[in-house]
Amino acid sequence: MTAPGKLCIGLTGGIGSGKSTVAEFFRELGAFIIDTDAISHQLTQENGQAIPAIRSAFGAAFIDHKGALDRARMRRLITADALAKARLERILHPMILDISKTLMHADAPYLILVAPLLLEAPDFLQLVDRVLLVDCREQNQIARVMQRSALTEAEIRAIIALQLSQTERKKRTDDIIQNDGTRDDLKQRVATLHQHYLNLINNHLTAD
Repeated sequence: MTAPGKLCIGLTGGIGSGKSTVAEFFRELGAFIIDTDAISHQLTQENGQAIPAIRSAFGAAFIDHKGALDRARMRRLITADALAKARLERILHPMILDISKTLMHADAPYLILVAPLLLEAPDFLQLVDRVLLVDCREQNQIARVMQRSALTEAEIRAIIALQLSQTERKKRTDDIIQNDGTRDDLKQRVATLHQHYLNLINNHLTAD
C-alpha cells in the first residue's frame, strides 16, 4: 500500500460527475478524505500561500481586492490558453502535493484522495493504490454544474473539452461508480465499494 500502512484510493471524474458527494458518503463510512480542490482553494484564498507566485506569474489583475485569486478571470484564461493552465498547475500542484502527503498519516481505515486531474498528474498518481472513477452522462454533468454555479452551458462544455475524456479515464481506472441515478442509488454503490476496500485491507493484513 502506497501510504504508510494505509490503502489510498484516488477518486477522480469530470466536472459535475459527483465526486464531492461520493467523497462525503465515504467520509460518513469512516474513510479519511484528502480533497485537492479544497487544498487549492485554501492556497488561493485571501493571502493564501500561492498568491505571491500567482501574482508574479500572471499579474495583479488576477488577484482580487481582498487578496485572493480572481477565480472567474483565471478560469476564463486557462480555458482559452493551455500554456497559462500549465503555468498555474506548476505553481499549485507542488504545494497541493506537499499538503496531501502530510495528511496521509490520518487515523482511518483507508484514505480517499479526491483529485479531478489525478490521471494527468503522475506525482499524485504515485500516492494512490487504486483509481476510482465517478462517471455520468455529459448532460447530467452540465445540468449539475449549471445548478450550483453561474457558469453557462458553453463555459461548462469548454471545461469538459479540456479534461481527459471519460473513455480514456475508464481505460486507466480500477473501480467505477456510475452516477446517473438517485442519491440513494449512489450511496448504495459507495457502501458496496467501501466493503470491497475493507476486504482488500483485511486480505492484505492476512497475507502479511
